[in-house]
Amino acid sequence: MMLLRSIYSFIFQLGDVFLLFLKSLYWMVRPPFRWRELFKQMERFGVSSMSVVFITSLFTGMVLALETYTGLKKFNAETVIGSIVAVSMFRELGPVLTALVVTGRAGSAMAAELGTMKVTEQVDALYTMAVDPVHYLVVPRIITGFTMLPVLTVISDLLGVIGGYFVSIMLLHINSNVYIRQMLNHTDLKDLYTGLVKAAVFGLLIALICCYKGMRTTGGAEGVGRSTTQAVVISSVVILVADYFLTAFMF
Repeated sequence: MMLLRSIYSFIFQLGDVFLLFLKSLYWMVRPPFRWRELFKQMERFGVSSMSVVFITSLFTGMVLALETYTGLKKFNAETVIGSIVAVSMFRELGPVLTALVVTGRAGSAMAAELGTMKVTEQVDALYTMAVDPVHYLVVPRIITGFTMLPVLTVISDLLGVIGGYFVSIMLLHINSNVYIRQMLNHTDLKDLYTGLVKAAVFGLLIALICCYKGMRTTGGAEGVGRSTTQAVVISSVVILVADYFLTAFMF
């Protein structure tokens, strides 16, 4: 019975999330367009996350270069470190790590903010003012997630490559020209745009799940904490699952 209830609850919530997505699409093309709210969410989601994305991506590229060098040195193939770092960051590590970091930084804040508004009846107050909460609260956040995560991913890719370059040239003493030439020879536009497609999908999923959990919050302050935790955990798992299917489809 417990298993059946869990399956039923999962299917029910999946349907609710899909309906929230459809309703967001409906309101996305209908005026009024709340540009001020949209830019505010972009600042919170994107600009405020840049510091943690900077640190994560830079050191990921540095660690990747070190680990790659250790393995490739056995085969005298350490000159291809640049291409491995670039392809790994563009295709996989850039979008996935950025999505996971942003989930913990901005997604949790998104769920907590909407959850607090829900339990303090601010969401209900919007109805009394003839304002649809999905239009006012959810749509700007979904647009923000869909557009800003690819931007953060580009920054993440660049920083990862810079970190790998720094370690390879300064610490491992690999020729700079060889590093850059190998990177350019084995990296193409497909590696970049597939990573950006992944990032856009991840951003949409993060915003959708965190908004859904926030808008469904009950139980006061304890409920806000529970919804925030669930939003982060579910978003992180969904990102990894979606990453597999997107990779299988695009490659």
